[in-house]
Amino acid sequence: MAQVYFHCSNSEGARIDQRGLAVGNLAEARDHAARVVQSLITAQGPEDWRDWTLHASDDLDVEIFALPFSSVLGKPH
Repeated sequence: MAQVYFHCSNSEGARIDQRGLAVGNLAEARDHAARVVQSLITAQGPEDWRDWTLHASDDLDVEIFALPFSSVLGKPH
């Protein structure tokens, strides 16, 4: 098991994950990252998430992967 942190950022700021999540493998971390992004973009509010990116990092703050919110949102019509 590894502790993975799911930070989100754009050009104006960041949301830092202080707790992280213990995951068993990379697939589990990617699945959780997709759920985090999905929950943020479906929440009520005025935030435009298209330029945000989720950065998954380990307990040494080494980035494991990045997930642009736009990959979940798709392209605007």
